[in-house]
Amino acid sequence: MALDAYSQVVSSVAAELTPKVAAVRVRGQGSGSAVVFTGDGFLLTNAHVVGRARSGTLAFSDGAAAEFTVVGADPLSDLAVIRADGPTPAPARLGDSDGLVVGQLVVAVGNPLGLAGSVTAGVVSGLGRSLPARSGSAVRLIEDVIQTDAALNPGNSGGALADAEGRVVGINTAVAGVGLGLAVPINSTTRSIVGALMRDGRVRRAYLGLVTSPAPLPQWARERFGQPRALRVMEVVPGSPAAKAGLRQGDLVLTAARRPVADAQALQKLLFADAIGRPFPITVLRNGALVDVIAEPVELGSLPV
Repeated sequence: MALDAYSQVVSSVAAELTPKVAAVRVRGQGSGSAVVFTGDGFLLTNAHVVGRARSGTLAFSDGAAAEFTVVGADPLSDLAVIRADGPTPAPARLGDSDGLVVGQLVVAVGNPLGLAGSVTAGVVSGLGRSLPARSGSAVRLIEDVIQTDAALNPGNSGGALADAEGRVVGINTAVAGVGLGLAVPINSTTRSIVGALMRDGRVRRAYLGLVTSPAPLPQWARERFGQPRALRVMEVVPGSPAAKAGLRQGDLVLTAARRPVADAQALQKLLFADAIGRPFPITVLRNGALVDVIAEPVELGSLPV
């Protein structure tokens, strides 16, 4: 009976999502997948699937085909929004990856190795992973990447990773090894990025020049500040806004823009367009003492490539 129940869940998710996941082909770039997520023809895929292309073709599981144009791509989150030039199926439902737990059933739908409408299933085998992404000289960690053992192959990139309810909780992005796949999470940060791509065709990011890692706070600091973790500064880029503000390697960042930060995602959520060129207060713990500094982030795109 357990196998029957498992099969029913997987087949039901497959039936719901397969029509909504298209095969993507870009001249000179290869192929991948994309997920319909609005009723007016917008699809979500990976930035590395579309590369620098501005258009390509879509093929759906029912045999329908359409041209598409690239609305916007963001290599630093490995997300891109494209728009079909013709009718598309009803959109998939987007979920929230923040509710996932290790061991939870997930289903991957995509077009690996040119095999349209392929479905694999597995579990969430890890959460909170980081995946480096690069754009020019800028490097950013995609935080809270979902690790799964659902089989992924070339062509799955840009396809859907869904929960047992058929909600898309991730966009498959990488094959990290045998039995190891990674997906960009669908969460509040992702939704902000997607909204910016649809609105402006790009994502404007603020830049501080910090390399950080989550670190536990001493017990006395936990009790005083009411948070168990902070961000340890591993490196301060010379000449960066963080360096000019006086931040140092070894500092423990407690708050940024007057909000607690316990992981890199919490800090990255604050570093979008609204922070560019504005005072950005940061409180750190340094040698047991509180230190307040004011940084002024610059726009990431203004840095030399």
